[in-house]
This record gives sequence, structure tokens and C-alpha cells, in this order.
Amino acid sequence: MRGFRDPKRTQAFRSSFGLIRQHFALKRHLLRASRYRKQLASRFAAWREFTGIAQNPSTVS
Repeated sequence: MRGFRDPKRTQAFRSSFGLIRQHFALKRHLLRASRYRKQLASRFAAWREFTGIAQNPSTVS
């Protein structure tokens, strides 16, 4: 990965990011668009609850 200069930091990022990515990685090709959006919205809601984020950053102006 080009952005990381230290291999240890790269590995630390990748090992934690892999677990988070699996939470949001849906099999889009198997889902209808409406179902995909609903599932992704519920996963983002669970993520916000887990991390303690009070607001959706995309709606804050």
C-alpha cells in the first residue's frame, strides 16, 4: 500500500480494517436494490450505535 511507509502500521490498519469491511460488504449481485439499501442502512445504524456517533455526518451542514 503506497500511503503507508511503515509495514507494521500497514499491517495494523489492514488487520483492523478487514473486520470492519466485512460488516459492510454485502453480496450486491444477489440482492435487489431496495433490499440492498435497507440492509446497508441497518448496518450503518448498527455501526453508528456501536461507535457512539450521534448524527449521520452526511446530513450535517
